Amino acid sequence: MSEAPVVCQPVSVVSPVTLSSEGSWSTGRYDCCSDCPMSILSCYISHKYGEHCCLGLVPGGMTALRTEMRHSYGIPGTVCRDALSMCLCGWCELCRMAREVHTRSLS
Repeated sequence: MSEAPVVCQPVSVVSPVTLSSEGSWSTGRYDCCSDCPMSILSCYISHKYGEHCCLGLVPGGMTALRTEMRHSYGIPGTVCRDALSMCLCGWCELCRMAREVHTRSLS
């Protein structure tokens, strides 16, 4: 009796997410000061654009502002793309929005 040939090699599976055995959050509830630069920039952009400065602190507020900026400046795009841009690269989009508000306010 012969054994069946091996047709594929075993591979190890590594999860990209490290699971903690403790089951707790990686940061504390009041560690929001680590996000201050982003919050400050979003408040600055909201204020410079003419909205309430707290818009940057409201969930989805910067996505709504990005959509409004696009419409008022005649920049093509979609709401879906606005939301994805803010979710996938929020820092880059905030900087881009700040540059746009600054550039347009000078003209």
